[in-house]
Amino acid sequence: MNSLSQLPSVDQILTSSKGKKIEEKYGHNPVVEAIRASLDKARQEHLQQGAAVPDLESILITAEDLLSSWLKPTLFQVLNATGVIVHTNLGRAPLSEGALEAVGEVGSNYSTLEYDLESGGRGSRLIHAESLFQQLLGVESALVVNNNASAVLLMLTVLTRGKKGDYLPIPVS
Repeated sequence: MNSLSQLPSVDQILTSSKGKKIEEKYGHNPVVEAIRASLDKARQEHLQQGAAVPDLESILITAEDLLSSWLKPTLFQVLNATGVIVHTNLGRAPLSEGALEAVGEVGSNYSTLEYDLESGGRGSRLIHAESLFQQLLGVESALVVNNNASAVLLMLTVLTRGKKGDYLPIPVS
């Protein structure tokens, strides 16, 4: 009898008490993928090195180790000692305490990001920053973009509108 047939099935592992606990912690799909990867590893080690077929507990330990490594955070705080204040590779500039509090307050609940309370229908996500800039800067209109390339493209589009050789792809009105 082939000893690989002694390996438990994905379903057997998932329905075990420890399998259920791991599934509650990480979610169904990631746990299934980790169990499959653990079983594949066990098969390869057995076929290539003659290793013993692991039991259900060992497979779950390997699966949980995989899940832990897959989901390990990859962003860390660092000290910016480069001399560049707004450093692109270091996340640009840190948010102030006030900004962090505002993000936490609005981001921890549903918000009116694209919802108009007056009409009860879809709103625009652009109006929030635009109205602030109108008040603060006394401008007629404003648009906020999330990167420098977008800002440069919009600026060049406006500055070259109607000029000979206008090659920019979007009209700005």
